[in-house]
Amino acid sequence: MFERPDSGDRALLVHIDIARFRAPGGHLAHRSGHGEQEPITNIEDERAEFAELARSAGLEVLGLITGSRVKPSARHFIGKGKIEELRQAIVEQGPDVILFGQALTPSQERNLERELNVRVLDRNSLILDIFAQRARTFEGKLQVELAQLVHLSTRLVRGWTHLERQKGGIGLRGPGETQLETDRRLLNERVKVLKKRLVKVRQQREQGRSQRGKSGICTVALVGYTNAGKSTLFNRMTEENVYAADQLFATLDPTLRRLDLAGGVSAVLADTVGFIRDLPHELIDAFRSTLTETLEADLLLHIVDDSDQESDQRRDDVDSVLAGIGADKLPQLMVFNKIDISGHSARVEWSERGEVRSVWLSAVTGEGVAQLLDAISDRLSAQRVSGWLQVLPSQGKLRAQLFAVSAVLEEVVQDDGSIKLLLDIDSAEFARIAREHQMSIESIVPDHPPLAAGGRG
Repeated sequence: MFERPDSGDRALLVHIDIARFRAPGGHLAHRSGHGEQEPITNIEDERAEFAELARSAGLEVLGLITGSRVKPSARHFIGKGKIEELRQAIVEQGPDVILFGQALTPSQERNLERELNVRVLDRNSLILDIFAQRARTFEGKLQVELAQLVHLSTRLVRGWTHLERQKGGIGLRGPGETQLETDRRLLNERVKVLKKRLVKVRQQREQGRSQRGKSGICTVALVGYTNAGKSTLFNRMTEENVYAADQLFATLDPTLRRLDLAGGVSAVLADTVGFIRDLPHELIDAFRSTLTETLEADLLLHIVDDSDQESDQRRDDVDSVLAGIGADKLPQLMVFNKIDISGHSARVEWSERGEVRSVWLSAVTGEGVAQLLDAISDRLSAQRVSGWLQVLPSQGKLRAQLFAVSAVLEEVVQDDGSIKLLLDIDSAEFARIAREHQMSIESIVPDHPPLAAGGRG
């Protein structure tokens, strides 16, 4: 068996077009497992994204070998002819690693390595490697390591091909199987340790979210396809200097900053990891706590690259991930970025209900960002309930609940023993409390402070 190099800086890419055809209307599509037609990304754009992934991992791309098949080969994923083409390319170009643009099974990777005598990785392994390079925080590093170990657990045998194979007879049994079993046990123990540590980190993050909720501060999360310009916009809005670059997954760890808006509205702006088509399940599971910042946001800013010809497909890919984590029902504000490239002008689009639905801007030049900040302020203000609520002496539980969620700004005791409370509370939170006490939104009166004989504020 070949010796694996310590590093793999030179990569030869392989992207196979599986069972594609032209759907009605001329769009590329493929058949799902139920015989239905599903639209997919343009094949050339998909291959360009794959090459960009490799470059984002710091690899030198030597070339791209393409092909098409009705269905993958169970043994090698590709056919004999394509294997021979790869052998010739390996002799001519001498790559350190062969990268496939689709997910390979562990057996397919092993079989291809035996045939080609070069290390073989698939798209999921490539994305995991990029995440490992970009993780900076303690939580991010834990999440990446956990995802890598889960992915490695099904491919463990590949790392021990230099050991002897078991042979029959006393004194002839090699250490191969024993070493594999030991390594598998150590891997499982490490996974358990990582999961316990992540539970603690997630509890700390949950406490932070709980405190923000009690203080009445809303959370606005930036979501979008990777390289849509989220971090650049984050820096523009918060006047921070978070790392931003023209590469896939430039930002991995979530970053939170306070955002002061017009009308005295304050919010926490969260810059989250970018999404991508067919994000590996290992990463979705491992980064679920990071994505929780998105799940529990009061408003999502869906950032779209306005200069991308496949922007509609990118939006669908992001919506698919949001649906997968249960965040598809949250309020969204569409933000079309990079108008400095697309040539469009900064503008705002309103819905029939009179609220801002879309904003066109440039995070690089700042054009249109002021309109976005005003739109965020309007959307968040519309989601809060403010005014005076009269609480009877018998409604002590209601008063306690309002204080528990930090909704009371002022309290005035009336002569008849009732209490007037000045509230500022999230509309969803008030609706929950109102249902329990059989109240309606009309119970809150947006009026001047009431007169009273005595009070406490």
